[in-house]
Amino acid sequence: MISLSDEAGAQAREEGLAARMLETRTVLVAGQVDEKLAERVISQLLILNAVNHDPIRLVITSQGGHVDSGFAIHDMMKFIESPVLTLGAGWVASIGVPILLGAEKDCRYSLPNTRFLLHQPSGGAGGQASDIRIAAEEILKLRERINQLIAGETGQSAEQVENDSDRNFWMNAEEALKYGLVAKIVASAAEIG
Repeated sequence: MISLSDEAGAQAREEGLAARMLETRTVLVAGQVDEKLAERVISQLLILNAVNHDPIRLVITSQGGHVDSGFAIHDMMKFIESPVLTLGAGWVASIGVPILLGAEKDCRYSLPNTRFLLHQPSGGAGGQASDIRIAAEEILKLRERINQLIAGETGQSAEQVENDSDRNFWMNAEEALKYGLVAKIVASAAEIG
């Protein structure tokens, strides 16, 4: 059984780690993308940008999650003046890919064993038929928006991205490099420009 003091200790360690990472201008996007993660990442980006406009490293290891939260992170990366370097680690899936694409093309990196996943957004809808239809239309709009973003950032045609993302489309680091998701595969921090 976990006691309140154990939870408080874990939270204190997590906050201490986040503070140390901020000192190195590194932000971590790990796990499920949701409103809480987006709030933390956006806050950290804004704080680092206010300190100075040196580059910020954003490490992504995520299975994806809430699309609007992911787009909020992506948009903030573009909004701030500090350049953002993204590094895929482990896996970059679903809305994690548009977050990765928030960095300029030559500032997107991958560790050698990272895997990438493109697929169409999904969602659940219930209620009246008209509500289900509205939800389905919104999912189709999101799919088009994500596909256009990926196409624009990778140089792939919109049709190619649409075909690839129709079902789960996995890529290893080499395939992601050829596809245009990342500019370079790196094995050490010294290789990041």
